[in-house]
Amino acid sequence: MYQFISVLVILVSILLILIVLVQESKGGGLAANFSSSNQVMGVRKTTDFLEKATWTLAGSLLVLAFVAVMVLPKETASGAEIDEQLNNLTLPSQEAPVFPANPAEQTQSGGQTDQPPQK
Repeated sequence: MYQFISVLVILVSILLILIVLVQESKGGGLAANFSSSNQVMGVRKTTDFLEKATWTLAGSLLVLAFVAVMVLPKETASGAEIDEQLNNLTLPSQEAPVFPANPAEQTQSGGQTDQPPQK
């Protein structure tokens, strides 16, 4: 059911994109192409149809989004199962690095340094 709703959401979205792209913000668009010839729908009716189609598709997209959330598959794991999985989780041991107590003593006692030997 969720896949069917998802396909419907995608189809409505594509149709909404196409309807919006056909319209023009200043009243042109598809209606402007029919201004010279006398069509069955007429210029004004084409604009009304595109506006109604836009609002209808936007409303149906909103409804389909709510329906998709309602039919979303839910996980069946209970709280006890999740707690058990967390308790069985083993973390790798992290040992803190060991640093010398006083770095100056290490270099005086013959430890290696980054400085080249002096002649």
